[in-house]
Amino acid sequence: MKAGEPAGPGLVNWALISCLGLLWGASFMGVTLALDGFGPLSVAAYRIALAAMVLLAVTRVMGIALPMPATAEGRAVLPFAIGMGLFSNAFPFFLLSWGQQHVASGFAGITMSAIPLLVLPLAHLFVPGEQLTARKGLGFAIGFVGVVILIGPGAFRSAGGDLEGLARLACLAAAACYAIGAILTRRCPPVHPIAFGAVALSVATALLLPVALWREGLATAPGTVPLLAILYLGLGPTALATLILVRVIRSAGPSFLSLTNYKVPVWSVIFGAVFLGERLPPQFLAALAVILAGLAISQLRMWKRGFRAPAPGGR
Repeated sequence: MKAGEPAGPGLVNWALISCLGLLWGASFMGVTLALDGFGPLSVAAYRIALAAMVLLAVTRVMGIALPMPATAEGRAVLPFAIGMGLFSNAFPFFLLSWGQQHVASGFAGITMSAIPLLVLPLAHLFVPGEQLTARKGLGFAIGFVGVVILIGPGAFRSAGGDLEGLARLACLAAAACYAIGAILTRRCPPVHPIAFGAVALSVATALLLPVALWREGLATAPGTVPLLAILYLGLGPTALATLILVRVIRSAGPSFLSLTNYKVPVWSVIFGAVFLGERLPPQFLAALAVILAGLAISQLRMWKRGFRAPAPGGR
């Protein structure tokens, strides 16, 4: 191992990112179920608001100070927290909720495979030390072919009365939002991750919840399953996932987290097929295979490092 190169993450962190893949993979099924009782704005707003309350409570119990505008740290961090709230929460959650009214949950999950591919060129431009190498470029090119297969030429035709094409683009736009949010998070000055997440979710709640109440109002009789789906979305893929992210970032580093993107599409397809009876056309699975091949090539070095055992005494 070269000097300064981090030790491998170990079995605990491999288990944690597997848990993240499961949580996030099941979130697309959760959105589909929640849409039976709530509008797309409400699904996004309620899951964000619930997660914000949970993380704010965690910061209170743990005595973690929030970055406030009155402090120099707060003034430096808040623009990035606002950006994360918009691009990692408010915008993509709404786009996915709206898109899943017209496409299968498995399709939305597969689209998330494009996130690391979209991050590559953005990181090359905006993150020092993240230049786009030949190997990463090859992986990006292969993955881009997979994205083209995934969306299909029909997405660019006039939608007319059929919104499936626009819904596919909405899912891809959500992936682009996540990529922008990742860059903003990388560029943020040092701050406690839980505090950062709590502020970002609070910003997203303040933006989205009034709009959801104005446009869709309060659901009068949403039903038990949609309510449970909202509860899962808020507590699992949004709040709990953030806490797991903190643990993984501290012990294995943020780059290790990108391996989760290999797992999310697989779980989303499995949950959609098993529990929702979704039937995906063959090109979706072909697109998934091509996208994952591109990801594997672009992240080959991290795969090799990820299986090393942690150094003695390391967490």
